[in-house]
Amino acid sequence: MIPGSFEYHRPGSVAEAVALLSRHSDDARLLAGGHSLIPMMKLRMAQPEHIVDLQDISTLHGIAQDGDTIVIGALTTQNDVIGSNVLAETCPILREAALLIADPQVRYCGTVGGNVANGDPGNDMPAIMQALNASYRAEGPNGVRNIAARDFYEASFFTALGEDEVLTQVRIPTPAAGHGAAYVKQKRKVGDYATAAAAVILSVSGGNCTAASIALTNVGDTPLYAEAAGQALVGTNLDAAAVDAAVQAAQAITQPVSDGRGPAEFRTHVAGIAVRRAIALAQERAS
Repeated sequence: MIPGSFEYHRPGSVAEAVALLSRHSDDARLLAGGHSLIPMMKLRMAQPEHIVDLQDISTLHGIAQDGDTIVIGALTTQNDVIGSNVLAETCPILREAALLIADPQVRYCGTVGGNVANGDPGNDMPAIMQALNASYRAEGPNGVRNIAARDFYEASFFTALGEDEVLTQVRIPTPAAGHGAAYVKQKRKVGDYATAAAAVILSVSGGNCTAASIALTNVGDTPLYAEAAGQALVGTNLDAAAVDAAVQAAQAITQPVSDGRGPAEFRTHVAGIAVRRAIALAQERAS
């Protein structure tokens, strides 16, 4: 289908984008990579009267290390993530996940900011950002604020981002040196959303787990931060009993729907398998 008519805006600064959003309120939508918005417009599931294209805002691009924080501009593409030396050295789980998103054509255009801000529970980056304890920087008419990824997602396609705010950065505390991380995703075919997926980040010292975080993709209305599952691993040597407890705690918070990816019970089962495999991989990678 062809989208409905709209007025196109291409601001050169975040302040200009915020002004446009404030002026046009509910009638405006932001355009980053476009891989979520444009299909919805073609299906007439979204019919904005104003499109605010962010591509000319240079400050929204790039990946940098700022002290003990990794800063990713909202318009950084998944392909940029894959090719980043900074992320390869400090936070390789992001590259691992980006390689599982859609296909190369999408990854050259799809942005990190769009992936995390859209509120789609099937997107891969939100759960990983929760596991990494990332925050999102938002700029609006009332200034700048940081929103924890773990507090950002309210319901499917509903987030804490204001209608007149622009998500400008993803800010990640640099993971501890020697940490182990893994993102395990089960899907029907290349490029598909996950049936279920799990992100696991571990620190291990003297054979014992000293820190752990686990988050889940596409088994609820939002990405799920499985706090109790991570706690089940801390202080253990990651033995079978500890891993079983973590898997059970993760599965307990899932609420998937039955759809073309399988019955709800199957998707919960797959989430448990993904958690178990991700723990094993993260443990193997921890040094």
